[in-house]
Amino acid sequence: MSTLFSEVFTSTLIRFLICIVVNWSIIGFLYYRKSHRRDFSFTFMIMTVAIFFLVYFMMGMDRGKATMGVGLGLFGIFSIMRYRTDTMPVREMTYLFVVICLSVIHAMAAESIENPSTGSSAMAMSYAELIAVDLITIDTICICEMLMKTQSTKLIQYDRVELTKPDRREELIADLEARTGLKITSVKIGGIDFLRDTVVLRIGYLSTKESDEVDGIFTIKKSQWRENV
Repeated sequence: MSTLFSEVFTSTLIRFLICIVVNWSIIGFLYYRKSHRRDFSFTFMIMTVAIFFLVYFMMGMDRGKATMGVGLGLFGIFSIMRYRTDTMPVREMTYLFVVICLSVIHAMAAESIENPSTGSSAMAMSYAELIAVDLITIDTICICEMLMKTQSTKLIQYDRVELTKPDRREELIADLEARTGLKITSVKIGGIDFLRDTVVLRIGYLSTKESDEVDGIFTIKKSQWRENV
């Protein structure tokens, strides 16, 4: 009795399940646990499925002829097709890059399968080696999340321009901490609007919980911020 799927596609499905489990673990237990962003979590999981099968079919059915050019070409596509709606934070971009990389790796890694016509074998990478790569990636993310705590930053529009003077910096930080309830670690001054008596500030702060992170409540125009100021 013939099997429903070929040997190659059966191996692909196994690697797809491994990829889903690994990326779900990274997104659910490492990313979402701190950020609680369902929108990005949804995006990461859909990207996992789409990237995996896109790379798989781009490689073609002759697995022995697959090259790294497929993966590099895929990253070239995403360098052109950017998200134009909202600016993605650095942490989210990092997790997106990890998800894409793992999806490409799982799609391009293949068991050593003999090609009867040519006598050659496809790229050999056992499941154990694939899982080892996944564990190394997960362990690295865990270590970085525990030891390399990133400082949260936020752009705010501030209404006391007089406090932006260098000699009143301590008073500025004290007022920001009193208003926001955050432990301010750094303040950078951006565009100043003397007509409306407002100034754009980039504040860095230590957050005890990721629920303090709120994006999209108030949008500041890019022209109001000057990075080198």
